Amino acid sequence: MGVEIERKFLVRDPSWREAATGSVRYQQGYLSRSPTSAIRVRTDGERAYLNIKSTTDGITRLEFEYPIPLADAEALLARVALRPLIVKTRHFVDFAGRRWEIDVFEAENAGLVVAEVELEAADAKVSLPPWVGPEVSADPRYYNSSLSERPYREWGGSG
Repeated sequence: MGVEIERKFLVRDPSWREAATGSVRYQQGYLSRSPTSAIRVRTDGERAYLNIKSTTDGITRLEFEYPIPLADAEALLARVALRPLIVKTRHFVDFAGRRWEIDVFEAENAGLVVAEVELEAADAKVSLPPWVGPEVSADPRYYNSSLSERPYREWGGSG
């Protein structure tokens, strides 16, 4: 059984870009989303995955991921996935012994930049980089599945 333990933060400023070591652009769509789980298809241009994730806790979730043929994923994204799709570029930054993933969203979620760090335990200590802002791990609005239902650009000034 797969378990994902991660904390999620808003990004305060673009200074993280100086330390970025690579990036990958994702397109993903949800085949199903509910308050307790989500099933998505994700492509990175070369590979594709089917992912099943629980969404009952902001930090620790069950996660299962399986490679699928790219052509199948592209068909699912084009014809089956709920709209809007999530489009983002994930950048990688190493800080204080941990790998941070900074997601810069596009399309309906343009303007949103979120940093995530995966942990070995929910109570693991994390040194926060200076470019990290408020923690949003427990705020379901920032789940990608939620962003595919109510995109960031629709939030207006109230969040």
